[in-house]
Amino acid sequence: MLPFGPVTHTALTTLAVNGRTVRVTVHTAHDGIEYVGRLFFAEEGWTNSGIPDRGVLPGRTIDDVLALARDLTADELTLRFRRANAEKRRFHGLRQLTLEVLSKVRYMNQVGVSMRNGLLEPAAAAQELELTERQMIELVARMRHLAGVES
Repeated sequence: MLPFGPVTHTALTTLAVNGRTVRVTVHTAHDGIEYVGRLFFAEEGWTNSGIPDRGVLPGRTIDDVLALARDLTADELTLRFRRANAEKRRFHGLRQLTLEVLSKVRYMNQVGVSMRNGLLEPAAAAQELELTERQMIELVARMRHLAGVES
């Protein structure tokens, strides 16, 4: 989900799962076509948003999304929590490195577009593209050391 507007965080409920208290929130944003909500589950004491459920809750309005979320039973929410927990990211180092590579790709594209639109001199843009390419090669070389390493 790539939001076009602000993401709304709405507390939904708490669940008791295997003796743990799990906070359930709905994160809703407009994706350019409709509002899309995702459930997030955070165990008691967690300070972050928690782990997301891969399922989405679409609606024409935020209230439509929240109505769908509120219609889910405690058993359905527990199943979604278990699914989210089973699918949570385990390879954080590799994920972070991947995000850095994607950031470099976006930057390269910005430089290329700026050059083609006359905002950057071709020589300066070429130098910047070459530097960014070298940085990306270094990042890719580090990936083999992080592949399969849980963190």
